[in-house]
Amino acid sequence: MKFIDKIFFTFRHKKNTCLPKFPPRLHKLTIGKIFDTTNFDKFIDSVMNLNFLRNKKRMENQEHNNSVEQEKKAEQNADNQEIKQDTEVTDKPQEPKQEPTIEEKYALLNDSYIRLMAEFDNYRKRTQKEKLELIMHAGEGVISSILPVIDNMERALENIEKSSDTKAIMEGVQLIYQQFIQILAQKGLKEISTESRDFDTEFHEAITTIPAPSEDLKGKIIDCTMKGYTLNDKVIRHSKVVIGE
Repeated sequence: MKFIDKIFFTFRHKKNTCLPKFPPRLHKLTIGKIFDTTNFDKFIDSVMNLNFLRNKKRMENQEHNNSVEQEKKAEQNADNQEIKQDTEVTDKPQEPKQEPTIEEKYALLNDSYIRLMAEFDNYRKRTQKEKLELIMHAGEGVISSILPVIDNMERALENIEKSSDTKAIMEGVQLIYQQFIQILAQKGLKEISTESRDFDTEFHEAITTIPAPSEDLKGKIIDCTMKGYTLNDKVIRHSKVVIGE
């Protein structure tokens, strides 16, 4: 029997030997190339070292897998514990709300009523004050615009006492009058026209009637004794007129 066959025969038939099984990938040719010697003890040591390394690697892999599995189980247990706690919190019955008593309801309604009345009273006082201020100062803009007319009238009066030229005095008075009319027109004042107009009760007030000078003047305004005015299209004074009949 050759040396290589003797090796395989020894591993196959010695059941009680302490040596490990021969690695499958080490066939006869490989062993023959590696061990070109007849020293059987060296060969056995090499095989045992190789098997030891394989077992060590296998144990390391097994330990790593066990540690990974333990970590997964720990994470899963933690997740289950959190889910259980959430479920316990969710399933925990809520305490029923205690309804307020009649005295508490009355106190709440009474407080709301007192606050509402106080707010309304403050609003009423504030609006009355604003309305009063508006009435008191409503003509402020008109009066401020008329002040230059008053200044010109005072100057005209001073010059009338010193001057004897009636024509110049009349021209000065007409200028002041035109200035005054322009200021009032800017504020929305308009004169109600009456010349040869039909009588209209919305704008005119008849004080008397006279025979019409002609047929076409019957029922029309013959004369105006007092001019009427509108302020922003609202009649503030009716024109007093004489009507022909």
